[in-house]
Amino acid sequence: MFVRDRMSSPATTVTPDTPFQEALRLMREHKFRRLPVVNAEQKLVGIVSERDLLHAAPSPATSLSVWEMNYLLSKLKVEQLMAARVVMVSPDTPLEEAARLMVEHKIGGLPVVDAQRHVVGVITETDIFKAFVEMLGSGQEGVRLTLQVPGGIGTLARLTTAIAGVGGNIVSVGTYNVDLAGTSSLLIKVVGVRQEQLVETLEALGDHVVDVRRV
Repeated sequence: MFVRDRMSSPATTVTPDTPFQEALRLMREHKFRRLPVVNAEQKLVGIVSERDLLHAAPSPATSLSVWEMNYLLSKLKVEQLMAARVVMVSPDTPLEEAARLMVEHKIGGLPVVDAQRHVVGVITETDIFKAFVEMLGSGQEGVRLTLQVPGGIGTLARLTTAIAGVGGNIVSVGTYNVDLAGTSSLLIKVVGVRQEQLVETLEALGDHVVDVRRV
């Protein structure tokens, strides 16, 4: 799965000359938390977040009058608030790489650009979460198992063969917590087979069933 499969496109953008109030209006109207900033050639030159805009707004405790505040805000441009150094991805970036960048840089979204740095979309943490939910088979009724399995060649093939042998169909699979000994935790969701029969089959292979439930 790639960024192009999950990104929102076309992206709503602003320019460096966009007034502060217009950028904030766009964010609130469309429920965005960030907007790519593009130049006249529609190339990415920065990004501005809702936090950037709110930090620029006067405090409620200010001694300025409403007219003075509105005047100051009307003079404020996106260029004065945006971040010029932007973490970005391309449509061909694997989805897990986009997720890694978000975690590493502690950001909730990334602009998606083509080879010429034109903005073609935006990928957000919500898009990643939706893909994660689908990949784990959420919403599809079945038996969810967490297993501890040894590493090595053929482990997954052995499991899938055994599950197919009792009429089960795997709808999702994922691994995590691989330790130094090569043992890993495996999360599988299976349909088409009874829970008890599935557990018996897998335990007969010598795998440890950590958790099993019908969801």
